[in-house]
Amino acid sequence: MTATVPRPGAKVSLRRRLWRLAESVTTPVLPGDYLDLVAPLRAGADLRGRIVEVRPETADAATVLIQPGRSWRGHVPGQYVRLGVDVDGVRQWRAYSVTSAPARRTDPISVTVKAIPDGVVSNHLVRRVRPGTLVQLDQARGDFVLPSPAPERVLFLTAGSGITPVAGMLRSGALDGSDVVLVHSAPTAVDVVFGPELRALAERGTLRLVERHTAVEGLLDVAELDTLVPDHLERRTWACGPLGLLDAAEAHWAARGHAERLHTERFRPTIITAGDGGTVTFTTSSVTVAADGTTPLLDAGENAGVLMPSGCRMGICFGCVLPLREGAVRDLRNGQLTTALPGDGVRVQTCVSAAAGPCELEI
Repeated sequence: MTATVPRPGAKVSLRRRLWRLAESVTTPVLPGDYLDLVAPLRAGADLRGRIVEVRPETADAATVLIQPGRSWRGHVPGQYVRLGVDVDGVRQWRAYSVTSAPARRTDPISVTVKAIPDGVVSNHLVRRVRPGTLVQLDQARGDFVLPSPAPERVLFLTAGSGITPVAGMLRSGALDGSDVVLVHSAPTAVDVVFGPELRALAERGTLRLVERHTAVEGLLDVAELDTLVPDHLERRTWACGPLGLLDAAEAHWAARGHAERLHTERFRPTIITAGDGGTVTFTTSSVTVAADGTTPLLDAGENAGVLMPSGCRMGICFGCVLPLREGAVRDLRNGQLTTALPGDGVRVQTCVSAAAGPCELEI
């Protein structure tokens, strides 16, 4: 009896032909789209996460526990992750610090969100989102992290939700054995995110906690650190919070000749001025075109000879999504602006988005 041994690659080739056959009979919805419905967190899919719990922290802050998809590569304490959240039919992207300690890549991660007035995404996550909701994810990024080994003496200077990246560092255990001081500002004691946890750490001697309740004591003057933490200039310092606090800290450390010991994480303001239309640069293709405020980016690219991904005309949604590397675009359906600062890589639908000023797309 003679056995037939398939040649190398035959199984792969057969699998590919079967997949193409499935595509031909399921168009305009592809097999991958069906898989997204039944296994959205599978390996190889666009990175997503499923919300498994929303845990209140204060009256206007909550921790959101997320089960990431199998493509998640993990994080370093202090890094942030961008979430794509669908709010009233519009996908919005925001960045939040990862507040959970590093674990297995298959374990849930957490972000802690503070609702801000008129904050579309923050209020949705704190007050409306429910377990089971799917969100889009980017891989963790950011350099507001501890060195290895950790310094012997550390100062954290935070205010409001600036405590969130620090929480991840404290929970990681990387600072076990270090002399840690945390100076944190919040309007009142009950407004301190992770307040009970931080106070418990202080009671155990894990850190020295200095709380500034600004509604009663007023804003912290960075010069007060001379009294609150007399050796603060000798400590490696990580500061995160409102711009005013960070500007004052940078000026203080620079004036004392120790700017290199201060690391800051800013809540970056969007400084992009949006308008109607603008130049669109397709970075990989090295093509730049002028587009008005009513022409979809998909059409602008195709008219310029750029090979744009798309399944829109066959009824396949989100096939035209591309990273917006910088600039502003406007959703033609509702006027919603999406902005990106350099390196953000916010994903936008090019079939329903138009230039709202100069912008760069990765294609």
